[in-house]
Amino acid sequence: SRAVLQDLEDGLKKADADPSVKAVMICGENGKFSAGADIRGFSAPKRLGGALGPIVSLIESSEKPVVAAIEGVALGGGLEVALGCHYRIAHVKARMGLPEVTIGLLPGAEGTQRLPRLIGVPAALDMITTGKHIPATEALKLGLVDEIVEENTIEAAIRLANKV
Repeated sequence: SRAVLQDLEDGLKKADADPSVKAVMICGENGKFSAGADIRGFSAPKRLGGALGPIVSLIESSEKPVVAAIEGVALGGGLEVALGCHYRIAHVKARMGLPEVTIGLLPGAEGTQRLPRLIGVPAALDMITTGKHIPATEALKLGLVDEIVEENTIEAAIRLANKV
């Protein structure tokens, strides 16, 4: 939603401006990272602000390390947010993908550029063109995530953030 995007942007800008903040961790709520955009919003009238691409670029350009703590799913725009992060930790049961292609949409927040840079063209093309969801174990093998954990993902992400 626009409200979530605005809160994410505001939080990132506030963290970047605060010298006491050394790293940022992005997580979802109630054991879910993000299933991406609500496609019903695509037909809503366009308003200024609220675009995901610039927010993902803001994450990526942060001078402070940004860690994604992925639980549940990171799909579509949710995966694109995670791709903008400098580090990604996923719970062993998490799944990731770009399923919007199954309804005729292309990933719109530069996931088609960031994913191949991270995992290589063949694996990225497979994910982008099929819309399949991959489990965390496969994401680790591909280099999509830096670590998988069976414990509390948020605590693991905080440990990584403190380390880096």
